[in-house]
Formats: sequence, structure tokens, C-alpha cells
Amino acid sequence: MKNLWAPWRMQYILGPKCRDGCVLCAPEHTEDDEERLIVYRGRHVFVMLNRYPYASGHLMVIPYRHVSDITDLTAEEAAELMAVVQLSCRVLREVSHPQGLNVGLNLGEAAGAGIGMHLHMHVVPRWNGDSNFMAVLDDVRVIPEALTETCRRLAPVFLKLAEQSA
Repeated sequence: MKNLWAPWRMQYILGPKCRDGCVLCAPEHTEDDEERLIVYRGRHVFVMLNRYPYASGHLMVIPYRHVSDITDLTAEEAAELMAVVQLSCRVLREVSHPQGLNVGLNLGEAAGAGIGMHLHMHVVPRWNGDSNFMAVLDDVRVIPEALTETCRRLAPVFLKLAEQSA
């Protein structure tokens, strides 16, 4: 049996759940954004770090409204979702200097949606060789930075770049 020590997961497991136990729902404005790993808030969507990232800086852009399909978004929500995905790409490029980005969403369990009940778009920074021997030999990813530190580095850049593009 293989064991991987991840004590931070217990806080997530026992932590507060929002609507119907959905871990992606977030009140529109609270004081615990850093604890929830929320790095940016827009009018219709917000950005949070993925607690189970594929790479350091793996972001999710999530509508406040609890919807499961992209066709359920209003025109304003859909437009802001894409604008904030673009902003997320700019932020990651400035802060983390990735050599590439994966951007996408999974609609439905058959498409790979881990949390299909609440639409979320992934923005994942990628570097040449980031699938090292740990992932290849043992299906384990190594994330080199604590999520809270990544949150502290990204949040101010989101605000700066959002103001510049406004």
C-alpha cells in the first residue's frame, strides 16, 4: 500500500460546504477569501485555486450562480466567464511564466467533470517536462508551493491587471 501524507485535506473534508454540499459555491463577498483560496472576484464569476491541482497555479473560474451547463449561463455570465479566463491567463503568464496553458471545462460526468453540478472552467499553467518521473512512474503530481502562498502571490496581480484592462 502506498501512503501520501496530505494533512491539509482534512480541513477541506470537514470544512464548510455551501449549497447542497457544493464545494464550489461561494458567497459573493466574505472575509475568508484567502482561506477558501479565492484570488479574484468579478460581478458574475470568481477565481479560486484548485485544491487538487494538476500543476502549481491551477485555477478554476466559477460562476456564482449554481449552474451545471454552459448553456444555462446568461449572456453576461458567459461573457464575464471568458473575460476572466483571459485575465487568468495573463495573471499566470506574469506571475508563473508558464510555457503553455491548458484551458477548458468538462460538462457532465462522462466528460470528466469531477464536480458536475457546478460549472467551472480550468486554467492550468504548464511547463515543458512538468510531468516528471513521479507522475509517469507512480501517478503522483508534485506541487512545489503551498496553495496559500500561491493565493497570496496571484491575488494582487489579478487586481492590478483587472484595473488595467477596465
